[in-house]
Amino acid sequence: MMPTRRTLGMAGAALLLGLAGCADPQLGALDRELASIRSNPGPTPSVELPDIPEYQPVPYDEADRRSPFIARLPETEQPPQGSEELAPDLTRPRETLEAFGLGQLDLVGTLTHGGQPSALVRSPDGQVHRLRVGNHMGTDFGRIVSITASSVQLVEVVPTGRGGWIERTTQLTLDD
Repeated sequence: MMPTRRTLGMAGAALLLGLAGCADPQLGALDRELASIRSNPGPTPSVELPDIPEYQPVPYDEADRRSPFIARLPETEQPPQGSEELAPDLTRPRETLEAFGLGQLDLVGTLTHGGQPSALVRSPDGQVHRLRVGNHMGTDFGRIVSITASSVQLVEVVPTGRGGWIERTTQLTLDD
């Protein structure tokens, strides 16, 4: 339906009336007051500046000490920590899962067959391996010491960095 000339005229008149109602009747008085302030701004306020303190240098007494940005000198030779008797048998043939870090392996299940617990561990290539107590896994010579319904307990043999070896206990658990 096309609007008629009469409806367009009424809409225009309503719009003009609405805009006229937005005008402020005191706008002229405001303009006159601002003009008088601009012509005579009044006295400049005085601002007192604070006294500038006298500079007192602080002596730097640390100049003869070691800089924190330069590496320390190598430590003196210390005796090995840990035990050399815990060193892993490097002549033992490595098992398949010793090629992967424990973070790459997933425990996907456990089962018991003939009273012997077994763990099902998935390697990164997607294969599932069945392991028993005594099998090895992980890159730190981890040996399985126990298998429960929800975890595999390992003892890893890791170097101390000072010529010795220590054992640490870790575990793989079923993902919830």
